[in-house]
Amino acid sequence: MPTDSALDAEATALDAADPLAAHRDAFVGAESSLVYFDGNSLGRPPRATADRLARFVTDEWGGRLIRGWDEAWMELPFVIGDRIGASTLGSAGGQTVIGDSTTVLLYKLLRAALDAQMTADANRVEIVVGRDDFPTDRYLVEGIAAERGARVVWVEVDTARGVDADLLRAVVGPRTAVVLLSHVSYRSGFLADGAGLTAIAHDAGALVLWDLCHSAGSVPVELDAWGADLAVGCTYKYLNGGPGSPAFAYVAARHQSTLTQPVQGWMGAADVFSMGPLYRPADGMRRFLSGTPPVLAMIALQDTLDLLEQAGIAAVRAKSVALTEFALRVADGILSPLGVRLASPRDPAERGGHLTLSHPSMRAVTARLWADDVIPDYRDPHGLRIGLSPLSTSFAETLAGMRAVAAAVAREG
Repeated sequence: MPTDSALDAEATALDAADPLAAHRDAFVGAESSLVYFDGNSLGRPPRATADRLARFVTDEWGGRLIRGWDEAWMELPFVIGDRIGASTLGSAGGQTVIGDSTTVLLYKLLRAALDAQMTADANRVEIVVGRDDFPTDRYLVEGIAAERGARVVWVEVDTARGVDADLLRAVVGPRTAVVLLSHVSYRSGFLADGAGLTAIAHDAGALVLWDLCHSAGSVPVELDAWGADLAVGCTYKYLNGGPGSPAFAYVAARHQSTLTQPVQGWMGAADVFSMGPLYRPADGMRRFLSGTPPVLAMIALQDTLDLLEQAGIAAVRAKSVALTEFALRVADGILSPLGVRLASPRDPAERGGHLTLSHPSMRAVTARLWADDVIPDYRDPHGLRIGLSPLSTSFAETLAGMRAVAAAVAREG
């Protein structure tokens, strides 16, 4: 087991060699002694966002008032959507839009895909989803299946992993309409094979909807290269948009004219201001909007997108892997002797930006750590998630947090 001094020296060396180290100073609170292990749930705010929001209130909202819609705000969901697509999703322009919450956008796209598939082939009545996917995904699948007379097919998974090729092949077939997949599993951090799983679903004649909530901004995504059909992701994790910031939706260009989204609102109409008697959907991604875009809630996203565009997603991923590998080495040295086991893939090629550590006392450990300004989160059964945000987390912070975890386990265990 490495000595304390050896670990300190390693963390110091890694921070000194980190090409993204300077970006840490861009975030509020990064200079404090608080250890933040929950950037995979809510990212730290960029310092620049406070000024951006203040300018928006005084200059755009206060200065331009209703004129802001004609001058910029109507197009903002598409402008920011395209920036997210280019910097983090591997998506060409015109396929990504900022809209509602993750839940609402997942509902829209899943329901639209199912309806299209059932219309084309009445036998395609099955929605495939992982048994350990995030609750929203599973609840939506159950609700939409009941609503449309479809059937849920569950993929039984190891909670320390996720859906892989063998598991997916075993459940898709001529009755599969849509497959809903998580790129990074919320519990274990398992990183799915985007291209491989998309191909398996397509070979079965199914459409694929990717949940990118735990990968966008941390793990490279190549939606166009995968041949993906649809995707949804949130913006308050690695994109640092703030609590409840709106989600994004991706619809491949080849599907945009054929999918009918089920929440028909005025902002998705072909002529928004005609106020006509009948709904006619707009062309392109506008048809996937419903109500008035959340302009104020989109503003904060731009500062992290600036940083991501400067750094490049490949460098962000390299830092992410380095952070989780370092945390794992520390865990092997100081937590394994305490009975803590890894509940995530050990291979970094199969792992996203967080680790889950399992021990029977982790719920109490989490509460103790929060009281001491060390902030991981807890997930049943017995899982402590260590979320490491590459732009805002240092190796020294990671080491301090892992030592705090070890001390808390020792006290509670």
